Amino acid sequence: MSSLFLSIVIPAHNEELRLPRALRQVFSFLEKQTYSAEVIVAENGSSDRTLELAQKFASRHSNLVVIHEEHAGKGNAVRRGVLEARGEYRFICDADLSMPITELVKFLPPALNDFDIAIASREAPGAVRYNEPPYRHWGGRAINLVIRSLILPGLNDTQCGFKCFRADVAEKIFSQQTLGGWSFDIEVLYLARKKRMVIKEVPVHWYFDADSKVNAVRDALRMIGDIFRIHINALRGRYDLKP
Repeated sequence: MSSLFLSIVIPAHNEELRLPRALRQVFSFLEKQTYSAEVIVAENGSSDRTLELAQKFASRHSNLVVIHEEHAGKGNAVRRGVLEARGEYRFICDADLSMPITELVKFLPPALNDFDIAIASREAPGAVRYNEPPYRHWGGRAINLVIRSLILPGLNDTQCGFKCFRADVAEKIFSQQTLGGWSFDIEVLYLARKKRMVIKEVPVHWYFDADSKVNAVRDALRMIGDIFRIHINALRGRYDLKP
């Protein structure tokens, strides 16, 4: 078993403005914890100074690992980071920290037990959204309706970028992930459902970021196409290679 309790994986594409602040907050939080942890920045395809700044930060923190993934796409960065992580629990964390890092305690024992995957939810009872414009909220709910109708019934917020996996679960799931873009969450959760894994939605406090890179219309169209790709993969037995 790994001697590390937690790995925090931060995918980073053109995040030179937000990543340094996020890393400062993450390490400030970890300094107050009693368990062992590492932080992995999975930089991919950036055209700015994201990689340089991450490496500079790593020179001051021995438990920060910086990965350079050649292929663009959030899913590619997350897969690489999660599979190279060493923690007993592997937590995916967006660089915008729209969910404060202090909320992480909700995803780990002793606060949460008996789960394979814990996903942040802005819709579960007790969740709070801050400063989100109505058009973004209802656009997100429309996207979730499509997801629930076409592939993941019962999950009310699959696209929030904060998720925690047990190590054995992460290795099974991400080794079979095929989507390299924004819809990777859907494929990962579909695989978990197919393997009868326990998914828990965790209510969080979430702050709207006006600099979000999500484009509701563009990403929704891509997502629908990816959902059909997942179903085609399933029909072809692509996800039956491993138990």
